[in-house]
Amino acid sequence: MFCRIKSMGVSGIEAFPVHVEVDTSRGMPSFELVGLPDAAVRESRDRVRSAVNNSGLTFPVSRILVNLAPADVRKTGPLYDLPILMGILRATNQVQFPEEEFCFIGELSLSGVCVQISGVLSMAIEAKKQGCRYICVPEENAPEAAAVEGIQVVPVRSVSQLVKELNGELPLGRQGSEPFQPSHQQYPVDFSDVKGQRFAKRAMEIAAAGSHHILLIGPPGLGKSMLAKRLPTILPEMTFEEAIETTKIHSVAGILPKGQALIQERPFRSPHHSVSAAGLSGGGSIPKPGEISLAHNGVLFLDEFPEFNRAALEPLRQPMEDGTITISRAQGRLTYPCSVMLAAAMNPCPCGFFGHPTRKCTCSPLTVSKYLSRISGPMLDRLDLHVEVMPVEFETLSSTEKAESSAAIRERVNRARKRQLARMEQTHVPCNARLSPGAMEKVCVLAGSAKKMLQQAFERMGMSARAYDRILKVARTVADLDGCETIDAGHIAQAIQYRSLDRKYWER
Repeated sequence: MFCRIKSMGVSGIEAFPVHVEVDTSRGMPSFELVGLPDAAVRESRDRVRSAVNNSGLTFPVSRILVNLAPADVRKTGPLYDLPILMGILRATNQVQFPEEEFCFIGELSLSGVCVQISGVLSMAIEAKKQGCRYICVPEENAPEAAAVEGIQVVPVRSVSQLVKELNGELPLGRQGSEPFQPSHQQYPVDFSDVKGQRFAKRAMEIAAAGSHHILLIGPPGLGKSMLAKRLPTILPEMTFEEAIETTKIHSVAGILPKGQALIQERPFRSPHHSVSAAGLSGGGSIPKPGEISLAHNGVLFLDEFPEFNRAALEPLRQPMEDGTITISRAQGRLTYPCSVMLAAAMNPCPCGFFGHPTRKCTCSPLTVSKYLSRISGPMLDRLDLHVEVMPVEFETLSSTEKAESSAAIRERVNRARKRQLARMEQTHVPCNARLSPGAMEKVCVLAGSAKKMLQQAFERMGMSARAYDRILKVARTVADLDGCETIDAGHIAQAIQYRSLDRKYWER
C-alpha cells in the first residue's frame, strides 16, 4: 500500500515542506530510502525498525520504499524518524489518521521514545502555512511549537503512546500556548554597583536605547567589562516578533533551553578572543549560525578587542551594516539574520596605560601604533560611540551612596525605544541604528543651530559620510531619550563628543 506523510526540513532558519512517501509491496524483504538523504537520515532505517518492534507493533515483512520529496533537496538530521515510522504503520493499517491534517517531526530512540530535535519553531510556522491542523513533535519541543498560534501541538513521548492516541484508545494530548509576556528577569548585577563613570554610563544608555555599536577604551581595571556585562540589565523589552526571530536561530543551533517556548530576554554573547572566523560569523560544511547570529536582537560583546584575530573580525563589517550574514558553501548558500548591538572593550596599548593621567606607559610609540592598528579604520568607523573610561577618584569609590539603578535607566530606555517603534510606519525599522538614508530624512529633523554645529564638526574633523550618518542616528536617539521630536544643538553635541577618540588614539 501507499501513503503520504507530511513532515518538514530546515534550511538556515527557514523550514520547507517534506513529503514522506511510503510504498509497501510484495517481494524480497527490503527497506530502501531515496530522496537525497544524508547519513543520519539513512541510519533511520535501523532506528525505525527497532522502535516499531520495541513498541509492541509489527514491522512488515515486505519490500518497503521510502521517498523524501522533493527529491532534489538534501535532507539532513534524524528528524525524519517519526514520519517514516508513521508512514510504515499507516501503509500497513496499524494506525488511522487523516494524512492531510497531521505533520510529524521527531527523532526516535531504539526503544521507541521520541527525542528532542532542533529547529521546531521554524517547522511549526511552516506547517501552519501548509494548512496542517496538528503537528506531532517530541514532548520536550512541545512548548516551543506551541508558540505558533493556529496549529494544535501534539506532544509525543513514545511511539506506543502516539499510536494509541491516533487510534482513539487514548485522548489526543495537546500542548496549549501561553500568551507572550516580556520577561522581567532579575539579574545578579546592576548599574548601581558601578561607582562613578557617569560619562560611560550615559553612553551605555544611549547605545541600549538605539541599539548603537559602542567601543569602550581605557586602562585596565577601570570597569570596562563591568559596564558591558551590565548592559543586558538596561536593554529594552523584546517584541513578540523579535522573540520569534531570536528563538528560531537558537532552536536551529540546538541551544534553546529544554522546555522553553520563546527567548524572552535579549541575548548577550561574549565569545573568547581565540574564537575562529567560523565561530564568530558562522560556517561549517553545513553552515551553522555563529556568535553574531546567536546575538541577533541582542548584544555581541568582544572583550580585549584587538586580541581577536583580524581574519575573524573583518568579515563582521558588512553584517554590522546589513543586519544579515550570508554563508556560501559547496552544498548551499544560507543567510542568517544578525541585527546586533556590538559592544567592544580594549586597552589603549599592550601595557594598558597609554593616556593614563598618573601611570606611565612603558610601550614605545611604534608598539602602541601597531597595537591600535589591529583595529582597522573601516571597523572603527562602524562603531557609533567611542567612550574613554578614565580612573575614578578615591572619594567616589569609597562612597556608600548608591548609584542610579538599572531599573531606572531601563525605564528611560524603554520609553525611547517605544518612540522609535511608533515611527516604524515611516522608517520600517525598530531602532535608530538601522535607519536607512531615506528614513533619516524623515525622522532626523535638525533645528537651525544643530545643523550649523554639525556642519562645523564635519568640516573640522574631516568626517566620512558614514560618520556623519552615525552622528545623526546617535543624536536622534539622544533626542528620543529627552522626549524631543526635533534634534537640537545639545543632542548633536552629545553625539559628536562620542566620536572624538579616534583622533586622540588613532591619528598621531
